[in-house]
Parts: sequence; structure tokens; C-alpha cells
Amino acid sequence: MRRRSARRPRLRTRLAVVALGALTLAGCTTGPSVRPAVVENDGKAATPAPPSAAAVPLPPLSAPQSPSLRWSDCDQDTRDRMGQPGVPASLRFSCARMTAPLDAPDDTQHLLARILVLKAGTGPIPLVVVNDVGGDPGSVFAARLAAQLPAAFLRKFTLIGVDRRGTGLSGGVQCVPPEARDALLGADPAQGGLGAVLDAARRAGQQCAIDLDTAETALDSWRTAGDLDQLRRQLGLDKLSALGRGDGSKVLSEYAVRFPAQVGRLVLDGLPDPGADRAAVLDAVAAGAQDTLDAFGADCTARGCGMGDPKTALTAVLNRLRATPVATADGTALTPGIAMYGVYLALADRSRWPALADAITAARSGDVTALESFAAPMLIDQQGTPSRIGGTIATRCNDAATRLPADQIDRTAGTLRAKYPQFGALAAQELAWCGAWPVRREPLPPPGAPGAPPILVAAITTDPVTPGQGTTRAAGQMPSAVTVTWPGPAHGAVGLNPCVTAAAQAFLIDGKVPADGTLCPA
Repeated sequence: MRRRSARRPRLRTRLAVVALGALTLAGCTTGPSVRPAVVENDGKAATPAPPSAAAVPLPPLSAPQSPSLRWSDCDQDTRDRMGQPGVPASLRFSCARMTAPLDAPDDTQHLLARILVLKAGTGPIPLVVVNDVGGDPGSVFAARLAAQLPAAFLRKFTLIGVDRRGTGLSGGVQCVPPEARDALLGADPAQGGLGAVLDAARRAGQQCAIDLDTAETALDSWRTAGDLDQLRRQLGLDKLSALGRGDGSKVLSEYAVRFPAQVGRLVLDGLPDPGADRAAVLDAVAAGAQDTLDAFGADCTARGCGMGDPKTALTAVLNRLRATPVATADGTALTPGIAMYGVYLALADRSRWPALADAITAARSGDVTALESFAAPMLIDQQGTPSRIGGTIATRCNDAATRLPADQIDRTAGTLRAKYPQFGALAAQELAWCGAWPVRREPLPPPGAPGAPPILVAAITTDPVTPGQGTTRAAGQMPSAVTVTWPGPAHGAVGLNPCVTAAAQAFLIDGKVPADGTLCPA
């Protein structure tokens, strides 16, 4: 979306330096900070326990002992952020702030990150919930999930949603200049190279280096796993039980590597492909998105929604946007690339498919308001929550070990665009995001989490974000992983598919470990 309003002055953020000995916890607040609220981590990963020759049993659930978090009511604020009608009034929400070490490689000031956590429900056992870095903040995701799960879940568990560092109300990253945000998501599905994306990535990388300073390389999944161990302690738990979705599951898998002795019952609902060939990983993502689009079209036909073939409808919409840019209510113009990114985000959430079909139909007639709204959270600060693009780029670039030259990125974009006409360029542009971002210097232990108890991994064959093949490959690196596979299509099966939800419920509540390779029906 090209903004027609005047540019805002560039803001340089400042780190909040907090002495560990004088730290106090604050209650839940709603206003975003300009830069990630930083705290500290001790900088050194815990040494994993040596693997045992015998399998580690699934640990029992235990109630918290002497929790230290101070909760305050945030019920109405959470409902406003959810924007979801029909949430039962009996489901109440509370918030708290916790702190964790920043753990930046060059941090000599013992800085701290302040993390927002949300409590949903009144069950006796805390179940921590971590979402995709580019999806709903963990607090909102946990609130939505609490409204979906069977009543038995909330009789046993209280969901604890975490806005992971650099996202949501945990100091959401705002270093990406507004004028660069649109270009970062703007690769045209049908034409042109990625030069504009690369230029925007350079501008974003330069500004983020200035604004984030020490925190720039501290926003990653490995350190977020450290935040979860701080949360475990402040919840008063010996073991962490948790549910992750998408790359939120990556955080939990790295928690199991760092803290195997503290692993309770973990459910990983989709898991990113750990392959080092980033282009191949994104090829699978584009393929999953194309297959999901086909399923979306079949669903529309079955419902009689009137959109027709989604590929034909989207081609008409994109051609219209190229010929006649359409201004939206907030003074921006929707580009074909951003329109498709909004479609991609909506495809990942099955509950939004009817609204997506209506939005495409309206856009074909020139009304792009609804279509634009799907991409808006990535680009625009809304309801006191920063846009998601800064935290997404920071985390994914810090997690990625490879950087590709511009000519190779353009060749990859051409290949993916030819194979996947709707989503090839969209997937390839992510390769351009990290060109100006520092590469991780510290070595990490190999994946696998030896010494951890059984970990349940849900793989969805047709998943536009974490395709089933990659999830299965990631699970194969974890000796104690057991997989349950569902054909989909969807991103996230817990709370959506009855079979996977039942398996997760039996695992979390009753300690029943399913047979590895269990298949759920379509």
C-alpha cells in the first residue's frame, strides 16, 4: 500500500536500561513502545542434560508453587484487540508483565526485555501458548484459542498467551520506515524483479541497526525460548507445558534443546522446515499456498458463495489494480503484491475463508476495503498494537543462517513465479528481507532435544505456512517426537480438526502419548 499522506518524522528509539537488582514488575498496559522493550538474558545458553539411554517418560502435571506474576484485569482491552464477536462473557482475561534478560551478543549493560503475558480461563495448570511471529500476538492468539477449545481444556488448563519479544505489546519492533513497509510485501505476482523489495530491505536494515542497536540480533527464537524459561519460573512451575503454532513451535523445540529437564507436555502445531536451503523451504511454502488456494475455491463452490474460480477472480482483481490503483479509506493505495499477501494471510485462517471470498468478489467490482484489511496488521499500527512487519523480519532474519546475493534471489523469484503463479513471488521476496541484516555469530547446539520427554507434533499436509513435509522433517530431528498428521488444508489443527484436537487433549490432560505416525481423516 503506497501511503499518500505525509511522511512521519523518523523516530530513534532508546533502550530502557533496567538494573537487575532494582527491577519491579508492572501491570498490563496497552500502549506500544517505539522499540522493543529490552531486558536481559545472561548471554549463555543452559547446557543441555546428557541424553539418557532410556526414554524419558511424559512428566505428570503439577500445580504452580509460589508464582510471582502480578495479574491485572485486561478483559475489555483484550476483547477490543480480538475484534471477535461472540466470545463468552464467562471467559475472562488478565494480563501481567514479566522480564527476561536481553541476551544480546554485545550487551554489556544487562538489559532486560519486558514481555506481556495474558491469562485466559481459570484451570489449575498453566499452559503457555506461543504463536507465529507474523500472526496474531500470542496474547490475542491465546484468547481466540480459549474461545475455540473444548470445555475440558479450560477445566484443566489456564492458557498463558505470550507476546514474544519484539512483537505485539512486548515492545513491538517499529524500526521499519513506513515508506519501506509496502515495498517489502509488494512483489508483483506476475511481473518484474525484486529490486524494489531489495532496496526497501536495505533501508529497513539500516534504520533497524540504528534504532535497535544492541537489541538488533537479540530478537530470535533461541532467546525467546529463554524468555519462556523465565516465565516458567515466574509461574511457579517445575516443568513447562506449552502449545506452539507454526514458528511458535520452533520456539518450543528450541526450548527443549536448551532446557530438556524443564520440558513438561509440549504440543507443536505445525513446525517450520529446518532445511538450510532457504529457497527450497520457500518453494514448499508457495506450493502449500497454491494448494490451499485450490481448497479455498472448492470450499467456496460447496458453499455456493458466488466468487467462482479464485484464480480467475484474483487475476481480474490484480489486473484492475495494475490499471487503476484504488485508494483505501486510510489514504493508501493497494498494490497487487500487497493484495496477494492479504489473501495469503487470510488463507492461513480457515475461519476467515467466507470473508475472504466476499472480499475478492467486492474487489473485482472495485471495492478493495475488505481485501486491504487482511494485510493491514502487517503494515499499519492498529488498536495500540504495532504493525507486525518489524518483528517478523527481525526474528526471521536472526533465525536464518544464510544470505543470498541479489542475482540469485531474482533467479529464484523467476523460478517460483513460473511454478506458482499466485504465490511464487510472494514467497521469494522473503529471501530479500535479510540481505542487510547481520548474520548470527554464535553457534547453536544441534537440534534434537535429547533427554526430553515425548513431544507431540501435529503435521498438516496442506499448510500454507508450515507445510506438512517440512514439519515431518523437523520432527524427524527430535528423538522423542511423535507425529499426528491431518491432510488439512489449514494452518493450525488444534481447535479446528476434532481428531488432532482430541489427540492433543488426551496428551496434555491425560498423558496419553499417541502412536507415532497417527493419521487423522480428512
